[in-house]
Amino acid sequence: MLAKASRELPPAGQTFYEPKWDGFRCIVFRDGDEVELGSRNERPLTRYFPDIVEAAHTFLPSRCVIDGEVIIVGSHGLDFDALQQRIHPADSRVRRLAAETPASFVAFDLLAEGDADLRVVPFGERRRQLEEMLAHARPPVHLTPATTDRDVALDWFTRFEGAGLDGVVAKAASLPYREGERVMIKVKHERTADMVVAGYRWHKSGGVVGSLLLGLYGGDGKLQHIGVASSFSAARRRELVDELAPLVQGDPDGHPWGEWATAEAHAGQRLPGAASRWNARKDLSFVLLRPERVAEVAYNQLQGDRLRHPAQFLRWRPDRDPQSCTYDQLDTAVPSELAAVFGAGT
Repeated sequence: MLAKASRELPPAGQTFYEPKWDGFRCIVFRDGDEVELGSRNERPLTRYFPDIVEAAHTFLPSRCVIDGEVIIVGSHGLDFDALQQRIHPADSRVRRLAAETPASFVAFDLLAEGDADLRVVPFGERRRQLEEMLAHARPPVHLTPATTDRDVALDWFTRFEGAGLDGVVAKAASLPYREGERVMIKVKHERTADMVVAGYRWHKSGGVVGSLLLGLYGGDGKLQHIGVASSFSAARRRELVDELAPLVQGDPDGHPWGEWATAEAHAGQRLPGAASRWNARKDLSFVLLRPERVAEVAYNQLQGDRLRHPAQFLRWRPDRDPQSCTYDQLDTAVPSELAAVFGAGT
């Protein structure tokens, strides 16, 4: 079951509000000794999180299906970088990382217990049964906080951002579990910033721009790759090819990302051409652009020194000097104790 974006939380009244976790969406299937972890895109997660499999054996009923999120808690909140590192082909490394950076499972919906298919049951009742089921669970299994008080949810939206949470999700108490449908409501943090456009990737369909590569200048005066802007219409993708053509830099010499293929040349940065952990065959090569144009983009969250999700292109800023686009303009949330999030529902 999915969520659709909204700028405001729905009004109070037969509505449950929950923190929106920033991890890997995961449905846990347990049938006796067998445990499977399924991701939102149906890629199996079981082999990457043996610690969650072990926790499911310990704390979950012998036959159940539970929807939730796999997260890793770092020193200052949720650590999505560490979570991505867990997706590794070598079993020995997976086992080592499970010990070094253990994951947690945050449960937020109950789909089945025993022989009972609970998807047709209203969410309010599913939540009550989930609370009973996990009453004696211990870390790394957690029950997500939930409230029916909209003012409390608005407080969570602001207070828990520093812990790395995405925002707030709202579910009607009468809502059945409707897989594949966007019937929940999510409100995420959103801000704007001016960023340097220094390259682009081709769209998978070919011949048009897929995404713009964004950068900001760090304290060392170097242009750091911070993320991408995407979600253009088909017509806009075609227009961007001609619009950016005068800025194409065929010779990589002199470009701040000209040596992107050499990891040592970008120590401490995220490489614009780095391989995808989910799809090693995905083409992440890009076209270099002279870093002379500035775009205003909307973004919702930072993960360390880069964007957690693709930004949304808003407009060109011809009045901005690229050198003035630094990290100083970004609004960074003050870290919050993650323990406050887990204790918020008590």
